[in-house]
Parts: sequence; structure tokens; C-alpha cells
Amino acid sequence: MISRILFGTLEKLLMLALALMVIMIFGNVVLRYGFNSGITESEELSRFVFVWLIFIGAFLTLRDRAHLGVNSLVRAMSFKAQRLVRIGGDIATLVCCYLLGLGAWRQTVDNLENYSPVAGIPLGWVYFSCVLCCIGMAILQLRSIFDVATGRIPDEEIFASNADGLVE
Repeated sequence: MISRILFGTLEKLLMLALALMVIMIFGNVVLRYGFNSGITESEELSRFVFVWLIFIGAFLTLRDRAHLGVNSLVRAMSFKAQRLVRIGGDIATLVCCYLLGLGAWRQTVDNLENYSPVAGIPLGWVYFSCVLCCIGMAILQLRSIFDVATGRIPDEEIFASNADGLVE
């Protein structure tokens, strides 16, 4: 229940961020070419919104296991070998989440006192999007490892994604 609310909220936030970006950029283009003026902050703010949009999208894509992957060799393996490969891949992703999250956290702390030149927003908030994404992805990966290791995922669905036509 909580995860459904969280993911639903993130999906709505993703749509809102995309709409906000389009409005800011389109509005600025109309102002620039139609009225020879513009909103100075819109370029910088749309770039920051884009960063948040990317990390939220990456998190939601991992939930659906829809990131690009080549698994034709893995699908030819036995189901036991597929489970081991899946767990190994999930552990490798977990390590990457830790390293990326740690670096992003350091950048967040270092840049809380640095402000963007136009909008005056602390740049640490931009880096914080990566921290939240890494925490969320790590939680998803830990759950995936647990589900695969305990057999909660059927053999046929070890390397399946919603892109393969599965429904949650």
C-alpha cells in the first residue's frame, strides 16, 4: 500500500516536472522570439528540474526492471545459473548505488553553501536528487536479491520485465 502511494506520487511528480520544463522552455522561446525578452531563471530552473526528472525516472524504471540489458546468453542458462547471475548483477548494481550515492552525498554537503548564479538555489539540492535515487535503488535491489534468493520470483520471471508483457 505504501509503495503504491509512493510510486504513484513519484509518477505524478515526474509528469509535473516534465510539464514544468516544457512550459518554462517554451515560454522562454516565445518571449525571446516574440517579444525580445525572456525569463532569465527559466533556463537554469529547467536544467535543475531535468536532473530531478532523470533520477526519478531511473528509479521508476528500475522498479519495472525496464533498463536496457542484453540477456540472451543468460536466458540460455539453467534456472539455477540464471538466479546466480541475477543476484550477482543485483549485488553489482547495489555496489554502484553505494559508490554513486556516497559521491553524491559528498557533493550535496559541499555545495549547500554554493548558490546557482541566476536563481540563487543551493546547488546541494541538485546533487541531492542523486542521493535519493541511490537510496531508493538500493532498497529495490535489496528486495530483489531477497526475492530471488528465497524463490519468491518464479524461474520464468527471473529476467522478465514489464516490457515483456508482465503485469504487477
